[in-house]
Amino acid sequence: MKVLLVAKAPVAGQVKTRLGALVGHDVAADLAAAALLDTIDACRESGADGHLSLAGELSDAVRGAEIRAALDGWTITPQVGDGFAERLVRSHADVGPGLVVQIGMDTPQVTATALHEVADAMAGHDAVLAPATDGGWWALARRDAEVVRPLAQVPMSTGTTCADTRRALERAGARVAHAPALTDVDTLDDADLVAGLAPTTRFAEAWRALRAGVAS
Repeated sequence: MKVLLVAKAPVAGQVKTRLGALVGHDVAADLAAAALLDTIDACRESGADGHLSLAGELSDAVRGAEIRAALDGWTITPQVGDGFAERLVRSHADVGPGLVVQIGMDTPQVTATALHEVADAMAGHDAVLAPATDGGWWALARRDAEVVRPLAQVPMSTGTTCADTRRALERAGARVAHAPALTDVDTLDDADLVAGLAPTTRFAEAWRALRAGVAS
């Protein structure tokens, strides 16, 4: 199994901008860095080979050196394409054939067990979608990179992205299974929920520090 992590370098003003509008873009970048490090940990604990498809430069990022060290042994390729959907398709092509579980950096509560649940759901199917509670999806598994090509035509970051993705895959002939849902961190309520679900993560620690600072 391989894990394809599609992420942005945590640079202030370029990541978690919706959250940054509420807590400040420097704080949002720090939270994104913590979430990315937590996600890398889960990928390592799964025993999967790691591939990072990266937008931006880690040299400009919050905790960039720490992230670079955590990625030791991983393959890192730049994101290429016009729009996020096209970049996803290209990222899968970069990884190549074989069982691949693709995730993002917005679910720091993800665990190695959750990644294996997505992979296990591939039995008898061509793809697996793991929905996010906001209508998107947090993970996609496949064996053949060509299976995800229809994603290039799917609008991303909408309340129907998961349903639209499933329809696009099935119209192309793929047998699609679902895996358990997770919550993406996009809002203050999301952050509170995820920090509570995974209290020992770097993300939760950073979020508690922010909340304590606000309270004082």
